[in-house]
Amino acid sequence: MVTVLRAVLLIALVTIGGFLGYKVGEEYVRLVLVRFDRPTATDGSASVPMPGSDQGAGERLPSDGSESGGGRAPGRGPVDLPGPLDDLSKLGFTVIGMLAGVMAFKFVFTQLVVFTESLEQMPSDDKMALFFGALLGIVFTALVTPVINQLNPEPWIGSVLVVVTGFVLLYLSTQGALSMKTELRRLLPPYGAPAQVDQGPDMANSKLLDTNVIIDGRIADICRAGFIQGTIYVPGFVLDELQQIADSAEQLKRARGRRGLDILNQMQKELPLVVRSLDHMAVEQPGELVDARLVRLAKALGGQIVTNDYNLNKVSELQGVAVLNVNELANALKPVVMPGEEFEVRVIKEGREPNQGIAYLDDGTMVVIENGKRFIGETVTVAVGSVIQTVAGKMIFGALRDLAEAEQDLMDRNLHAYSPAARARRGRTPT
Repeated sequence: MVTVLRAVLLIALVTIGGFLGYKVGEEYVRLVLVRFDRPTATDGSASVPMPGSDQGAGERLPSDGSESGGGRAPGRGPVDLPGPLDDLSKLGFTVIGMLAGVMAFKFVFTQLVVFTESLEQMPSDDKMALFFGALLGIVFTALVTPVINQLNPEPWIGSVLVVVTGFVLLYLSTQGALSMKTELRRLLPPYGAPAQVDQGPDMANSKLLDTNVIIDGRIADICRAGFIQGTIYVPGFVLDELQQIADSAEQLKRARGRRGLDILNQMQKELPLVVRSLDHMAVEQPGELVDARLVRLAKALGGQIVTNDYNLNKVSELQGVAVLNVNELANALKPVVMPGEEFEVRVIKEGREPNQGIAYLDDGTMVVIENGKRFIGETVTVAVGSVIQTVAGKMIFGALRDLAEAEQDLMDRNLHAYSPAARARRGRTPT
C-alpha cells in the first residue's frame, strides 16, 4: 500500500509540476522581451519586411500593396505565427516544473506519513470534528468562488485568490469544529454525552531512554525499585541504533547490543513501556544524530532524558531539557565512609605507586591500600585514611589495620620514651 501511495503521489506531483511549468512558459512567451522578429500574417495575406528598407523591424509591408502607414480594415490586424523559441520556452518550463515536483516528493510524502500517523492516534471525536470542519470549508470556498470570479481579475490572479481563500476557510472551519467537538458529538447518534476515550499514557513527565543507558543495564533495576516515575518511553530511532549495534561485525559491540535488547525485552514484560509511537513529534532530519533527535523529542514531549552519557547530559541541559543521570544516582547511593572506619576488602592488583595495592568495594569504589602489594589475592582489613571525590566517583585511601596498629603502638612507645618522666628516671643515679 505504501509503495502504491508513493508511486501515485510521485506521478501526481510530476504532472502538476509539468502543468504549472507549461502555464508559466505560456505567460513567459507572451512578454514583450521575448517577442522576437517573427513572421506575421493578416487574415488571408502574409506581410513580409521589405528587403533593404529603412523601416524599423516592427514595420511590415502588406501583400496587397497598401502603404505601411495606412490604416487596416477592422478585424484584419497582424497575427503572430508560432516560432521555435516559443515551443522551446514552454518545453523548458515544463521540464523545470516536473523536476520541482520530483524535488517536492520527499517532503510531501514525509508530511503525509506524519499526518496519517497522527490521524490514526486521533480520538474519534476529533476525527468527526475534522471531517465536518473540512466539509464546511469546501462549501464556503464553493460559495465564495463565483464572487471572486465576478471581480474580473486576470485568470491566473483569480485562480490564486480562489486557492488562498480556500486554504484560509478550510483552516478556520476545521479549527472552529475542533473547538466544538464536544457539542458536535452530542448532535450525532447515539445522542448524549460523549464516551470517555482513552487518551493513552501521559507523556508530560515521561522518561526517554537513550542507547547507552539501555546497554548499561542498571536502568532495569532502578525502574523496578520505583526510582523512575512517569511513563518510560523508548524512541524507535534508539531501538534502531541498538539493533545496528547488535548486528555489528565486532564481537564486543555485538554483545553489548544484544545485552541491551535483552534488557528491553525483560523491562517490557515487567514494566509499562511505550515504544516508537511518538517519534513523529520529532521528524528525522537529514544527517541528524540520534542524540540530537532525542533532545528535540524530549523537548517536544516535555519529558526527561535518562542517560549515563556525560556529553549528552551537558548538551541537554544547555537546551533546557531535564536529565536523569544514572551515574549521579549511583554516586549518591554509595555509602559514606569516614576517616578511621575499618572494613574488609580483597586486594586485586598492584597500584601505581610502589608497594600499593588496589581493592574495590561492592559498589565499585576503588580503595588504594598502602603497603598492600604483598597481600594481592588476600582479604585484609583496611583503616580509612582519606576519601577523594573525582569525576568517575570516589577513591578511598587507607592502610592495613595491623600495620596501622603496629605503627600506632610504636608511636606511643616513642612518645612515652621521650616524655619528661622517662627522661627524669633515666637521669636519676643509684646511691
